[in-house]
Amino acid sequence: MVVVFLAVLFSLMLIGMPIAFAMLSSAVVMMWTQDMFNVSTLAEYFITGANSFALMAIPFFILTGEIMNAGGVSKRIVDFASSLVGHVKGGLGYVAIVAGVIFAGLSGSAVADTAALGSILIPMMVAQGYEKKRSTALVASVGIVGTVIPPSIPLILYGVVGGVSITGLFMGGIVPGIIMAIGMTFTWWLVARKADTKRLERANWQARLHNFKRAFWALLLPLIIIVGLRGGVFTPTEAGVVAAVYALLISLCYREIRLTQLFDVLTNTAKTTAIVMLIASAAIVTAYAITVAQVPAQIAAGLTSITDSPTLMLLIIMVILLLFGCVMDMTPAVLIFAPVLIPVVEQVGIDPIYFGVVMIINLSIGLITPPVGTVLYVGCSISRISIIDISRGIWPMLLMYVAILFALILFPEIVTYPLSILHNG
Repeated sequence: MVVVFLAVLFSLMLIGMPIAFAMLSSAVVMMWTQDMFNVSTLAEYFITGANSFALMAIPFFILTGEIMNAGGVSKRIVDFASSLVGHVKGGLGYVAIVAGVIFAGLSGSAVADTAALGSILIPMMVAQGYEKKRSTALVASVGIVGTVIPPSIPLILYGVVGGVSITGLFMGGIVPGIIMAIGMTFTWWLVARKADTKRLERANWQARLHNFKRAFWALLLPLIIIVGLRGGVFTPTEAGVVAAVYALLISLCYREIRLTQLFDVLTNTAKTTAIVMLIASAAIVTAYAITVAQVPAQIAAGLTSITDSPTLMLLIIMVILLLFGCVMDMTPAVLIFAPVLIPVVEQVGIDPIYFGVVMIINLSIGLITPPVGTVLYVGCSISRISIIDISRGIWPMLLMYVAILFALILFPEIVTYPLSILHNG
């Protein structure tokens, strides 16, 4: 059944069928071959897929990102980061990293973060003598930190389809996200140290304080979300509502968003949400079909026949996911593989929260890997360069992220130890 599932799914995707319909079709084929096809069951699980309180967090965090971008908050964050590190050699690259980490705590979307950062910083970097392909590659690479640091939309999807605590996943993503940012800083230092670029004028402490005050309310939002979740004040879905309302209020207070813009903001949010929800509903149907067909058990039997070491098994799974991530977008990859693999890793004693964080980092790398890297194409559209050019500039960042991924596999305590502190604290 594993072969049937993958063959049908990827055959339909290759001929251009939309992901959601390809997933539904593969589920129908599996149900048919198992002699358990029932239209009522199909409809029931499809509706159940969208009827999830946890999934409601997604439209609110998408709305938060749209409001932030429309309300001028992005520019305030970039100005604050520029006043801190813009004067050092390669300073605008460090600005992108600092601002990207802040953005990651606002929207939870790599595409939204890359679009917001890129539209501001890439023209600035090119004007200061930075190589366009390197600048675009950096902004795209920083963007995927948003899929790991809470509030991460991919972590929400993983938690929903896998029945895993979303709050636990959010807490588990904090340290790896920071490590990714540190790794990106070191990589940019290696890339930019010999480049002949201009530097911004050093800001004095008065200017830094001024920019901090201008961005203060935006900087406070990630802290509100993390403290609220950790303290049990609200659920991830309620956190999304708090974030959206908060973003709207501060944008109105900054007087950088007009009520007439809200229609476009809500329209963009609705379009993105509809796509995610359709795929999520199809994924629940697929998850039901593969569970009844015992696909996870077959995969587990195949992997345990190779090795009974949890670390080695995890390495094998991660290599497979890296390959799939290069040819599949992140959202369907999470929704397809999470329900298949979670029972497998639980069977060998791997924490599903830890596995979720590592899996999301893995599939995030696919967002900046040609030929299907969604974030790469966002960067290309902003800087107007080809996918070939940006691919030449992004390989140092790719190598760094892969190294971090395998470090997390070999040393799982990097994720599990902070989680245990948070849980016991």
